[in-house]
Amino acid sequence: MSEYVIGDVQGCYDSLINLLDNIHFSLDKDKLFFLGDVVNRGPESLKTLRYIINLRDNADMVIGNHDFHLIACALGSIRPNRKDTFGDVLQANDKYKLIEFLLSRPLVIEKNDALLVHAGIPPNWGTDICINKSKMVQKYLQKEGVKDFIVNMYSNEPSNWNKNLNEISDCIYSINAFMRMRFCKSNGELEFANKGDYRDPPEGYKAWFLHEKRALKEKDIFFGHWSSLSKINKKYIYPVDSGCVWGGKLSAIRISDKKLFSVKC
Repeated sequence: MSEYVIGDVQGCYDSLINLLDNIHFSLDKDKLFFLGDVVNRGPESLKTLRYIINLRDNADMVIGNHDFHLIACALGSIRPNRKDTFGDVLQANDKYKLIEFLLSRPLVIEKNDALLVHAGIPPNWGTDICINKSKMVQKYLQKEGVKDFIVNMYSNEPSNWNKNLNEISDCIYSINAFMRMRFCKSNGELEFANKGDYRDPPEGYKAWFLHEKRALKEKDIFFGHWSSLSKINKKYIYPVDSGCVWGGKLSAIRISDKKLFSVKC
């Protein structure tokens, strides 16, 4: 049995199938873990999402910011914008089944002593905090009234976390950290304006994985979201978004030996 993490598919269904052919994916013995953003920007969000759901026990995924945005639009919390390409999902006769699947997904998965997340982990958070925050958000995503909850999540504040936050503010910070974070301060204060080279951070910030005193500096972390990352020679850190939807590659990493597989998009 082999287990793979796969970076941001973003509706690039044909590239996904090519990648699975490349790794000789077998329904009999293999499992896939998608690192979020399986929809949007690419041409076939509906086909991609249906395929992943139909894999059943052979696949799991964490929620990314584009998946979350699809949920919000499908539930009527907000309106799609002109760049969104998941209209096929919004018009599908099984739309609510697809959205229920996304609502049931966690924000963080712990697998084989590794953490799987879409964007990143705050430097001052350990594994227990990450799993607890993921469960806290997932609890709200499974409640009645989830539409109103999601509307409240569209905020950049609080940009920092402390133990005295109320639960809704705690959810906002957790969602932003797990789904949107690139640069932050050592105390976890988030910065959202910059999306460029991790070696050229805004003043006072660093890429989340470069803080010297990270609580999880000796734990494998697989993540997507940051397609502009060049290859990082940093132990325990595994970026898997290689910019498929932007004409780059779609990539997978086999968890057992960290071997990288990629196909051109």
